[in-house]
Amino acid sequence: MPMRLGTPMPSLEGATEWWHTDGAAPKLEPGKVTLVHFWAVSCHICHETMNDVMAIKEKYEPEGLQVVALHMPRYEEDADAERVKKDVETYHITQPVGLDHLHKVANAFQNEYVPAFFVFGRDGNLAFRAAGDKGFQKVEPKIREALGLPPEA
Repeated sequence: MPMRLGTPMPSLEGATEWWHTDGAAPKLEPGKVTLVHFWAVSCHICHETMNDVMAIKEKYEPEGLQVVALHMPRYEEDADAERVKKDVETYHITQPVGLDHLHKVANAFQNEYVPAFFVFGRDGNLAFRAAGDKGFQKVEPKIREALGLPPEA
């Protein structure tokens, strides 16, 4: 059963490796809106939405958004860290990146999809979740809402 709205954010512990951190799960700042984004190197839709995910990160970080990317392999060949590293470079992914190659974080989030997006409010509770390209279309408005910003015209 998918994680319910209002559920506290699960731990990010369990990733097999972390990049853009000190090697451990990132220390997220309390009181900030958090976007947790699951993706995979073999996922076409993940690649199609990645530039937009990065644009949202850049646009809303000054407003108090923090973003975490979790690579969740769908196939054995997805677990090739060099392939993941190439995507991280190609898409200029600068936020903390967890390699969730044992699906421990995905299981904590009750997530089996890529791309998948989880927005947690300032209170640390799940405010919105979605998967796929159609779900992604609703991510930015939900982030704006969680940040207390008016809808874009």
